Amino acid sequence: MTEINKLEEWYAWQCDGSWEHQYGISISTLDNPGWSLKIDLANTDLIDRAFTDIKIDRSKDDWVVARRSKDIFEAFGGTKNLKEMIRVFLDWA
Repeated sequence: MTEINKLEEWYAWQCDGSWEHQYGISISTLDNPGWSLKIDLANTDLIDRAFTDIKIDRSKDDWVVARRSKDIFEAFGGTKNLKEMIRVFLDWA
């Protein structure tokens, strides 16, 4: 099962007829270039789980930063790091 499939399953598990109307997952691009991943944690089992910030800096094109900002998991990374960013979230979740 791929990271995308696992993320789809996590998202589907949260959808209860209410959560998905107010919260969700956002994947977008950065202008440096790279990826941004934001996942709402409100009203999930992860809301009280601690997260240790991650900073991986292999090169100017190969990097990942992940953190928790209040009720949101945020990850940012290089152009080929989206899969790794999702994996960081799933490993924690």
